[in-house]
Amino acid sequence: MSGGVDSSVAAWLLRHAGHEVIGLFMRHGVEAEDPCIAGAGEAARGKPRCCSAADAADARRVADVLDIPFYALNFEEDFDRIVEHFVDEYAAGRTPNPCILCNTWLKFGRLFEYAESVDARYVATGHHARLVATDDVDLPALCRGRDAGKEQSYVLFGIDRRLLGRLLFPVGEHRKEEIRRMAGQLGLRVAGKQDSQEICFVPDGDHARLVRERRPHLDTSGEIVTTDGTVVGRHDGLERFTVGQRKGLGIAFGERRFVVRLEPETRRVVVGTREELARTELTADGANWLVQPPSGPFRCQVKIRYRSRAVAATVRPLGSDRFSVRFDEPRHGVAPGQAAVCYDGDRVLGGGWIE
Repeated sequence: MSGGVDSSVAAWLLRHAGHEVIGLFMRHGVEAEDPCIAGAGEAARGKPRCCSAADAADARRVADVLDIPFYALNFEEDFDRIVEHFVDEYAAGRTPNPCILCNTWLKFGRLFEYAESVDARYVATGHHARLVATDDVDLPALCRGRDAGKEQSYVLFGIDRRLLGRLLFPVGEHRKEEIRRMAGQLGLRVAGKQDSQEICFVPDGDHARLVRERRPHLDTSGEIVTTDGTVVGRHDGLERFTVGQRKGLGIAFGERRFVVRLEPETRRVVVGTREELARTELTADGANWLVQPPSGPFRCQVKIRYRSRAVAATVRPLGSDRFSVRFDEPRHGVAPGQAAVCYDGDRVLGGGWIE
């Protein structure tokens, strides 16, 4: 229970269905006084983020209304591992997605350890995703949530396949407006609460600041060059950039230019036209399959960012934990560090981290 409307209604739906429900909140130790948050200024004020002290209070109030036990678990040390990974990735010129790691390592990792300790059969969350029974195997299929604008299956690809039968996503069959309406009818104060929009430990969106505070002696500054190698300026850190970025380059070109790639070995930021940004192939490592691991090439749809659409491609396994993707049409903004997630219609087949 994160203190948001989705997990709150998920708890009610489970209780209404006859389950014995235990509410859990993950304390991660990132609060307003944290040195990585302090001084964030006006940009961070008023922006909703998950897992704050106020969220814990909201979750506890919901648990009281639902008359279910509620516990706050201290995951501060585990969460710091996620923050450190985030910082290391940006410092290396990659674009991380910490929400996927939080789901994989904590919500569907450490929470299962707690579930075992209290003999709980399931772990449930408020994610907008669905688990659908299949005829071919005993395990359900992970599928997109019904609400296309809110669905979150992309950030769940890293779940251990063996756990699919012990997961519940109660809100996945509903649209967001239905969830808010249910919360209002139940008299829950979180009915109108805004969804968290920012990474919880970077509420102002300033990733570079976090990297510099965590790595004060790191210097990733260097040249900004065009694709033909012409030096057109300098930058003060690779962590300020991501592939596909157009704004904030600090240089006026007269026409649109994008970050085409980052070169951590030379500390160069390479900029080019939209055509030069296009990619027809990628490779990914750290593959996790939610179906029987593929033994040969197959057709599917691949999504390269949370907000992008899945597009037609051919995927080819490269050993046990890597795969390549060839898109039918060029894609823009293929960024190392992001996830490439494979779909068969609504079903998540698996995914990996873009190299």
